[in-house]
Amino acid sequence: MLAIIRAADIDDALAIANGTAYALTGGLYSRSPARIALAKRALRVGNLYINRRITGALVDRQPFGGFKLSGIGSKAGGPDYLLQFLLPRCVTENTLRHGFTPETA
Repeated sequence: MLAIIRAADIDDALAIANGTAYALTGGLYSRSPARIALAKRALRVGNLYINRRITGALVDRQPFGGFKLSGIGSKAGGPDYLLQFLLPRCVTENTLRHGFTPETA
């Protein structure tokens, strides 16, 4: 099944697509390099497919995450999947401070 919404031009089509509550996947078929570049910059979706079908994300290669009500973050794997379970932590120490006393044995 394919749902079609009439748009006046590419800018209107992008506004319609970005105006939805969900943003898991988007797709564009075009032979125009300028329109493809515009879609890459403007479409706010988790996965953007250009000139190909919009199903079939590759597990361990594409994170398949969405935006908005489709969810956030990596879903079915990919290099970023494990990072969402980590809490970044940074520890710094000034080792040149005065009065440093080494531990005794």
